Amino acid sequence: MYNEWSLDVLYKGADDPAIEKDMASLTAAVAEYKEAVAALDAATPTKSLRRVIDAKEKGSLLVRRLAGFCSLRRSANSSDTLGALYMTKIQALMASNAKANVAFEKFVGEIGDIDTVISGDEVLSQYKFYFEEIKQSVSHNMSDEAEAVFAKMNISGGGAWGDLFSYLTAGVEVDYKGEKTTLSAIRGLAEDDNPEVRKSAYEAELACYSKIRDSIAFALNSIKAQVNTEAELRGYASPLDMTLEHSRMKRETLEAMLEAMREYLPKFHEYLRHKAKLLGYENGLPWYEMLAPMGEAGSMTFTAEDAHKYLVDHFENFAPDLAEMVDRAFREEWIDFYPRAGKVGGAFCSNLPFVGQSRVLTNFSGSFGSVVTLAHELGHAYHGQQIQDHRPLNTGYTMPVAETASTFNELIIVNDAISQAEGGEKIRLIESQIQDCTQIIADIYSRFLFEDEVIRRRKDKFMFPAELEAIMLDAQKTAYGDGLDHDLLHPYMWCCKSHYYRAGLSYYNFPYAFGGLFARGLYAKYLEEGEAFLPKYRALLRATTVDTVENVAKIAGIDLTQPEFWRTSLQTIADSIDEFIRETSK
Repeated sequence: MYNEWSLDVLYKGADDPAIEKDMASLTAAVAEYKEAVAALDAATPTKSLRRVIDAKEKGSLLVRRLAGFCSLRRSANSSDTLGALYMTKIQALMASNAKANVAFEKFVGEIGDIDTVISGDEVLSQYKFYFEEIKQSVSHNMSDEAEAVFAKMNISGGGAWGDLFSYLTAGVEVDYKGEKTTLSAIRGLAEDDNPEVRKSAYEAELACYSKIRDSIAFALNSIKAQVNTEAELRGYASPLDMTLEHSRMKRETLEAMLEAMREYLPKFHEYLRHKAKLLGYENGLPWYEMLAPMGEAGSMTFTAEDAHKYLVDHFENFAPDLAEMVDRAFREEWIDFYPRAGKVGGAFCSNLPFVGQSRVLTNFSGSFGSVVTLAHELGHAYHGQQIQDHRPLNTGYTMPVAETASTFNELIIVNDAISQAEGGEKIRLIESQIQDCTQIIADIYSRFLFEDEVIRRRKDKFMFPAELEAIMLDAQKTAYGDGLDHDLLHPYMWCCKSHYYRAGLSYYNFPYAFGGLFARGLYAKYLEEGEAFLPKYRALLRATTVDTVENVAKIAGIDLTQPEFWRTSLQTIADSIDEFIRETSK
């Protein structure tokens, strides 16, 4: 119950005959989809669209079950051969749809009045936003042949390079104090109470990258070259413009947020310099001390069982349906808890709306931070609960809003803990929250700057590790300013963050800042409105899969295109920094 997750809701194991049965059904569904597209008839658009959508829904549900099972197995064990085998087959099948996808989207794009066509059909009418997005994006489609070739080449191109990154970082051995450990385990020591452990772990981590940095550099260069090529072929001004359209987000919104973030960076630098002073450093904080705990730990250590009760009790005060879902997650083995060899680092949540569940991977250490991470990932699961009654093709939300419910959960847990704590324990919790905010503002800004520069340079050159390290250090110096010791930064952050290694998902950085600040704004609304806010919150989460981020925010009365909203959220962090400095200067 408190160890590894169960995937039985998908399949009963690697030898479950249902896997082969569903693979056969998927093959048939792909053939059915292609036939439906080939039969599209402008004279009977409603009937034609319904046939295609029925086939797409059938295929989508099968892919999510099969690919979800394979992906989750590989996350828990990077050497899993069955997951790799079936994932290759699934990718090949779905890549074969590329030509039909273009033809379908072209057909939708040529329908003059889509509202009239779909209004009389119960299923099609639920896909209004889906069809509107297709009509908007169809101008960026390549030719039928080019789409088919691109989809097939991605399997051995960007997709394969991303797999290589995951394999290398999950399997690399870290030499630490005469023993071998994993990268995820060594990175977890950044939060250790012992300063010597934090420093030695940082040094061991940096040393291990020499074993894999060349291969990872080739992976990064190859993925970003493909991203540049795709943006150009699709007629986007840049990969960032492509990402923003896929994110259902205006550039105006991104620029408003970044403007506000840059204005508040000096406040984060002030916090880092103060923390450095408290820890006895003169030239800013060394990288390995950023997550150093301050204050007193008190009793804030947990077993997985403790975390179960703690989270259920605390969420019950906010929303009973959230508490009930969290309880199910623990009892029904949705969670894979502990680090082990071959398991990927970090944490994530994979929503499985077609079975009304999710799966959460974490590397639980027993710290309060680990509990907060669980709360974060279970926020994603709660988001999944709000969208599970949508039609199968209406369950995908975009990167910016993806971190909304997760960060909101964090705020509930951490703010409640702070309100109950006193003395050194309270200082520890306040500083921990500021640490997290520093990550989503200063660190995320550095990652945005890094990726933006790498994409720009990759247009006409290959970057070897030394150049990538220099770009990363420059980005960190800009984002962290004089808050960090410039001689003790982290030149290999590009080697350990999986977000850079997804060919179909560029700039997976600014959404964390968006989610953190958006959630803070929503939390402020909750404090003002109390229980009356909850229906809006659920409606907002549900709308994330069928509307733009700007329209989603309007449900709560928020205008994302103005810097003022972002400044208001950032000011709440600035107030916490002032409180921390005041309390630790006595």
